[in-house]
Amino acid sequence: MSRSRVAAFSLAVALVVIVAGTPAISQTPKSGGILNAMQREDLPQGFSIHETATISSVFPAAPCFNNLVMYDPMKRVESMDTITGELAEKWSWQDNYRNLVFFLRKGVKWHDGQPFTSKDVKYTFDMIRETKDAQGKLRINPRKDWYANVDNIEAPDLHTVIFHLKRPQPSLLLMLASGYSPVYPAHVPAAEMRTRCVGTGPFKFKEWKRGEYVELVKNPDYFVKGRPYLDGIRYLVIVERGTKYAALQAGRLDISFPGEGTKTIADQVKAAVPQIKIETVGQTVVDNLLVNNTKPPFNNVKLRQAVSLAVDRRAYVKAVHQGGAAVGASMMPKPYGVWGLVEKDLNALPGYGKPADDKAKAKKLLAEAGYGPQNPFKIEMGTRNIPIYVDFASFVINELKQVGVEATLKQVDTAQWHPLATRKEYQLGANLTGIGADDPDANFYENFACGSPRNYTGYCDEQVMKMIDQQSQEIDVKKRQQMVWEIQKKLEEDGARPSMSWRLDYVMQWPYVRNYVPHNNIYNYGRMQEVWLDK
Repeated sequence: MSRSRVAAFSLAVALVVIVAGTPAISQTPKSGGILNAMQREDLPQGFSIHETATISSVFPAAPCFNNLVMYDPMKRVESMDTITGELAEKWSWQDNYRNLVFFLRKGVKWHDGQPFTSKDVKYTFDMIRETKDAQGKLRINPRKDWYANVDNIEAPDLHTVIFHLKRPQPSLLLMLASGYSPVYPAHVPAAEMRTRCVGTGPFKFKEWKRGEYVELVKNPDYFVKGRPYLDGIRYLVIVERGTKYAALQAGRLDISFPGEGTKTIADQVKAAVPQIKIETVGQTVVDNLLVNNTKPPFNNVKLRQAVSLAVDRRAYVKAVHQGGAAVGASMMPKPYGVWGLVEKDLNALPGYGKPADDKAKAKKLLAEAGYGPQNPFKIEMGTRNIPIYVDFASFVINELKQVGVEATLKQVDTAQWHPLATRKEYQLGANLTGIGADDPDANFYENFACGSPRNYTGYCDEQVMKMIDQQSQEIDVKKRQQMVWEIQKKLEEDGARPSMSWRLDYVMQWPYVRNYVPHNNIYNYGRMQEVWLDK
């Protein structure tokens, strides 16, 4: 595209034009100090956010990088209205949400001093899309499907980038704002991010002592004036649960790890150290039951429905999470999320109604499939050998027993679990799924679309795919909400991947930590540029 066409593009009547701003801050911040952060395990993929599917890598790597856009760090519940700019100063939707134009900040430098340009943006997202002419390659690529609707990416000059889409997709902006969507430097091989981070972010890499800690230091050349406030961040790797919370209570740690705090732990910490601040937020992490749709017995929809009907969701929340979770279908329920089903619709779904009635329906479906006291339905329930997963699986096994299903538990190592699930070498599985943005596209395309590598159940329905595509390009938010509700009902009724509950996070921090604002998504508040220490 020529410079004249870019100029015309930027002056055209846009559907949406947003200018980036600095979030408002309520107190007068102080500069200096080192934040000591909890890190639950060593970094599985190092700092390579685009190769990871876990918060264990995203959290300590996030301060190194920037996105084109991000979710306002000071606002807890994320939505289109909370998106603000990072590397993009402003952006504009064109041609009825078919072209997304970003106007980039000037004068931004990578940590090694090289200038940031539009070439870096094109390099990053061509690599994720795995285009034929991509200049980089990822070893693992969990979010390729997020960008399936991008036809091509154009960098007409050093400070303009245009995402050309195959069809309208307003929610592309939400996925670009996710903590899973940083921009990488085109001049540094992506493989190097596994051992160090070279970004444009508020903090620079200092040291990673494997199994012990990660240290980041203040970026003195950061493009946001006066940020960051901290001199550095130290992420202390502590695997054992009791030890890490003892360290928090003793003041060796200033904040807990996202997604790690349960209601039980929070109650214990509060009782021991009443002054510690605890906030309850959503995680955008759902406990879900993997039901292998691709082979007998669960290629039979009646048996999938029977299993879903047998499991009392509210009893699950009470028993497994001690009340520290929210009941919801395939999108996070309100007030923690935006797209979840309303209560009356939820109560009509399998497993959400009266437990006795649902279990009676489950027995009826099992009988119709030829199972009963003389011919019990026998299945194997697989899961990772981690306590919360085993608790999940054990609860489901007990619920199934009440309708005459004989399920046995199979525990496997984490390293074996995901390959096993991807190859669909299981019958039932206890699974946790974290979603990078509270948006239907980020969830449906990754976890329910035909052929997606993260669609572990193999569920594939042409009607549902059409519904997913239709909601994705719907510009009217109210109409899209109705469409998303219908998809959720269909997925639960089909027993595609039954949702058990949406986890709540009990985020703990000492009161001298300021502007560390937990969001309703664990992946999206780790930048740390607004955080300061009042001591």
